[in-house]
Amino acid sequence: MRQNATPTKRNPWAWIPTLYFAEGLPYVIVMTVSVIMYKRLGISNTDIALYTSWLYLPWVIKPLWSPVVDVLRTKRWWIVIMQLLVGAGLAGVALTIPMPNFFRYSLAFLWLVAFSSATHDIAADGFYMMGLNQYEQTYFVGIRNTFYRFAMLTGQGLLVILAGYLETATGLPETNIAFHSVPGKETTIQFQPHNVSFPETKSSDYVLVPSQKDIQIGTVPVSREKADSIFTAVKEWNISHGFYSEKTSLKGTPDGSNGTTSGFALVAYKLSQPPKDGKEVVLNFGMNSGNKSFHLKEGTRFVFTDKNWNEPAFAIVQVDPKLTKKAEATFSGRAGNIPLAWSLTFMVLGGLFILFFLWHRFILPRPAEDTDKHEKTSLSRVMHEVLETFASFFRKKNIWAGLAFLLLFRLGESQLVKLASPFMLDGRAEGGLALTTGDIGLIYGTIGMIALTVGGILGGFVAAKWGLKKTIWWMAVAMNLPNLVYVYLAYVQPDTMLPIVTSVGIEQFGYGFGFTAYMLYMIYISDGEHKTAHYALCTGFMALGMMLPGMVSGWIQETVGYQHFFVWVMLCTIPGFILISLLKIDPKFGTKAKA
Repeated sequence: MRQNATPTKRNPWAWIPTLYFAEGLPYVIVMTVSVIMYKRLGISNTDIALYTSWLYLPWVIKPLWSPVVDVLRTKRWWIVIMQLLVGAGLAGVALTIPMPNFFRYSLAFLWLVAFSSATHDIAADGFYMMGLNQYEQTYFVGIRNTFYRFAMLTGQGLLVILAGYLETATGLPETNIAFHSVPGKETTIQFQPHNVSFPETKSSDYVLVPSQKDIQIGTVPVSREKADSIFTAVKEWNISHGFYSEKTSLKGTPDGSNGTTSGFALVAYKLSQPPKDGKEVVLNFGMNSGNKSFHLKEGTRFVFTDKNWNEPAFAIVQVDPKLTKKAEATFSGRAGNIPLAWSLTFMVLGGLFILFFLWHRFILPRPAEDTDKHEKTSLSRVMHEVLETFASFFRKKNIWAGLAFLLLFRLGESQLVKLASPFMLDGRAEGGLALTTGDIGLIYGTIGMIALTVGGILGGFVAAKWGLKKTIWWMAVAMNLPNLVYVYLAYVQPDTMLPIVTSVGIEQFGYGFGFTAYMLYMIYISDGEHKTAHYALCTGFMALGMMLPGMVSGWIQETVGYQHFFVWVMLCTIPGFILISLLKIDPKFGTKAKA
């Protein structure tokens, strides 16, 4: 591959959307999609949490090798090679899923994807600053963030939908069970596994048979002692009959407090015939659609064999204790070829990154600044350059005020983001809003996401028109002042959805609009000879500024209560405004005149 080819320029719309979509997709695959995949493949929650959490490490420590990316080769070279490696890693996952020791080998390939993706992030962010002038950087910052978010939505939505479709298409017919909450009705359940009746099936059918397809759950609280005994009996039955092991059980316990729990219901499954050819049939049971206040407490994955195929395997579904109205949800039982489904999904992903590699290999511009700095340099000189890159960052003019800004500008936001959802879920007696899980999903997953995206795009347009120096104050106000809506919600505790949805929409729009200034300042402070490595260092300080305050936010809230906590959050926005007054920003940075 040519290293110092003739400089060329491309229309940013030709490569920025695909570049940042390709940047976000591996992250969501490694951190979110892999968790769902391993759960479907029968790995225990303990192992999933432990081993997939370690996969976050490359993004945490990527500033350590960012100088190498800055010194060796070109950013363009790193981008296309890392996309090729990501594609190879995803294909490796696809090939190892059907193997006996798939967990170990697929994790090894996911490590390759994680390190390649983190390195790709370093190169892509540096290339963004080299391939665009300052006005274009400002203009497209909202666009790049939007396509990064699209990658998140694709990973959490479309990829999981694809895998689910393939699971269904490669196995037994899917079964759907409707659960309904009934206000004023009390749950009366007796666990008698030998007396469970199943509907008859045709002798030639080879299907999953549920005990019922329409189940009612009362919302009247029931005895916690009785619920505990049924939960324990169901788990012991399923484990003793080989449907799953203690390690892979959900370990669910009844919701509730003060000696009572909310309503719940049992549903049983069996096979109509013994598994063919002595193979296992794996049933995955879970929520398909409807109100998210219905929780699966036991029985997400069952293994049927020629020894237990005609015995009932039990699942438990419970309603949220805060749910007092009519609601419904559909749960599905799927027994497809799960390894094949996920193998095909990851093969599609691998092919997609090969396409990204080919597209960016030809379409990425060749900025004059993007050169190979080590071609005629010894290894010792390269190491010296790496150390000098770190040192030069801390010698930048006004750097300490800049680092303080990166650490403290989001001091209030870093605590708010940890407690916003618990505040909405907690009961009114505890100072919360007593919303259900389904309500939270609706608010943040629709209105919140739309407001956040619109705010981010608009922030980029505004900053491009007037520049960072003129807009940073307004963006700081837009990001921090809307946090007052949580003070309002904590003191008023509205009992209708409209003020809550409106408040969250305002806060998320302000966050999306104001965060543009934060990102642009990271670009500004990184500008110079080693901008790629310096931007990676800025992202490290950004993560630190979110992590440390978030760690103590829960203790603060429990000590002072929600009302005083949100007032505290507003006070924590003051250091950010003070530090803005200490920043030295070129008035022309980001404006069209600068271009």
